[in-house]
Amino acid sequence: MGTFIVHGGKHLNGEITPQGAKNEALQVICATLLTPGKITIKNIPDISDVNKLIELIGCMGAKVTRESRSVASFEAAEINLDYLQTSEFREQSSSLRGSIMIVGPLLARFGKAFIPKPGGDKIGRRRVDTHFAGFQKLGAVFEFDTSNPFYKVEAPFLTGTYMHLDEASVTGTANILMAAVLAKGRTTIYNAACEPYIQQLCKMLVSMGAKISGIGSNLLYVDGVCGLNGCTHTILPDMIEIGSFIGMAAMTESEITIKNTSYDNLGIIPGSFLRLGINLERRGDDIFIPHQEHYEIETFIDGSIMTISDAIWPGLTPDLLSILLVTATQAKGAVLIHQKMFESRLFFVDKLIDMGAQIILCDPHRATVIGLDKMISLKGTIMSSPDIRAGVALLIAALSAEGDSVIHNIEQIDRGYQDIDARLNVLGADIKRV
Repeated sequence: MGTFIVHGGKHLNGEITPQGAKNEALQVICATLLTPGKITIKNIPDISDVNKLIELIGCMGAKVTRESRSVASFEAAEINLDYLQTSEFREQSSSLRGSIMIVGPLLARFGKAFIPKPGGDKIGRRRVDTHFAGFQKLGAVFEFDTSNPFYKVEAPFLTGTYMHLDEASVTGTANILMAAVLAKGRTTIYNAACEPYIQQLCKMLVSMGAKISGIGSNLLYVDGVCGLNGCTHTILPDMIEIGSFIGMAAMTESEITIKNTSYDNLGIIPGSFLRLGINLERRGDDIFIPHQEHYEIETFIDGSIMTISDAIWPGLTPDLLSILLVTATQAKGAVLIHQKMFESRLFFVDKLIDMGAQIILCDPHRATVIGLDKMISLKGTIMSSPDIRAGVALLIAALSAEGDSVIHNIEQIDRGYQDIDARLNVLGADIKRV
């Protein structure tokens, strides 16, 4: 188990470029299974979750060529479906949440797919009913044995249909979309997720020969085609990492420029940090965060306490609530953080309380943060990263704290953030990996 030793209290300075988006990478890499043609993907983040998926795709028979650290080509001309029945596949895929998205492409192209119950962060229930309900509407037969948690779907062919998703699941929309592009006839997907990474997947599929309209909305029309071709695709910068850097800059009183942010795809994210009183400036496609000693949380017009909550796109992504929460601990004022989607994601706040933060955990979904206005610094402590986003929130807290902090289980952070210690040390942080 890896550990970070963080000597806090340092002001950072300089430029940092966000990695490619993890969530988009998982989707578009799975989409390479839809065609025997060569697909080249650029700006791939070099993180463990993505690397595990690339390894899994290779073990299934796809030819994977690493052209550089951030560029890889995929040729899925020959896929060994028997591999899906092996214990090795079960072990690989069950440890990776994103592996669920191989099901749609395999079902569409080969008529069947298998997947064990997926793993990932322990942040609450993350059901996959939406995925398989969508496949069933397209004509697939679904089998699941609760005593042996292994999902199977099978169909000699898929037929387009109308479906209204019970939730705007991002991975569910991606999975159903990838199945529908090779189905016979038109598929209409209502209440589809429409975040930028789904838009990117749609654009990639269109460049491969798919016919999709309504991109960017929650109503997608997919006219099935007989086959797809190869393409070249570039992944967007990771909006969660961008938000993490904004919060980090405010907490550490740093002056940082975040380069090449694809600002127009950030949606409500910059505005959410502005509500915490953080100064930030758009400079072309970059974001400049100036040094500021204090930042004050806004209140609503009637004077009531600010509430920040997650929502489906174009609302605020739930992946940033942990970052906004920790950033608020050193603001002036109070804010209610409402995590609607996952019931275990706020349980890391006990570590922040140990560091001196004033937080009331109201219930599994809500926490009230009373900002210290930097009058009282957080204190270094020993903690463990429970999941990717909480792990980075704890790292940000450690960077702003007085003294040394020890963060165990940093493999969770490595799942989503590429070389985070080395990149922040360039800016002046003092993070030692043990």
